[in-house]
Amino acid sequence: MIGIICAMQIEADGIIALAENTKTEEINGMKFISGTLNGKDVVVVVCGMGKVNAAICTVTLINRYNPALVINSGVAGALSPIVSIGDFVVATKAVEHDMNSTALGDKQGEVSFADCKVMYFECDKNASNLLAKCAKELPDTKVVQGIIASGDVFVSDRRKRLLLNDRFGAMACEMEGAAIGHTCWCCKTPFAILRAISDDMDENKGVDFVKFSSMAAEKTVSVIDLFTKSE
Repeated sequence: MIGIICAMQIEADGIIALAENTKTEEINGMKFISGTLNGKDVVVVVCGMGKVNAAICTVTLINRYNPALVINSGVAGALSPIVSIGDFVVATKAVEHDMNSTALGDKQGEVSFADCKVMYFECDKNASNLLAKCAKELPDTKVVQGIIASGDVFVSDRRKRLLLNDRFGAMACEMEGAAIGHTCWCCKTPFAILRAISDDMDENKGVDFVKFSSMAAEKTVSVIDLFTKSE
């Protein structure tokens, strides 16, 4: 089974519409919609914005459905002029850019565990490469594989975006992917992150996110559809 987590309903609706034999189960205040997509068992859920929502959703998904792969699908803001609105960033790894215990000698973004410290949560290479391959089938679309940065803040200021790019080498920012990766890492579950750019380095205000998020979300649905046909 493939688990698909979206932050917003607009990102999930198209995937749910394509699914067959669906049924809904509500757990921890979130609706998990299971069914089949192109013959593959899937479960789709909207977690809500932010890292805590994403982590709660992910661990609930894993404990209840035991997916072979978790995909975080949705929209993101560009951190580099290399990508524009409608382009894709497929994560190779994810970092929590707002994790900051530098006063204790840690690096910014570094997460401390009982026996180790992790800054970047590695995505499943096979799934990420296949998502990128499927995304490249869409016309007039650039696809970049790279780091995605997540934090509990909507980053709209261009200078702050450039700082995240410089500090972490990240190509896109959003509010859930690294928390999903963090949880999957703890649960030893493979994960991947697919993000379509809804606001770029020029169109970087909240109003532009609202304006373009619907178009970007539709493109992620097309990639998920292709992915399940190929997987």
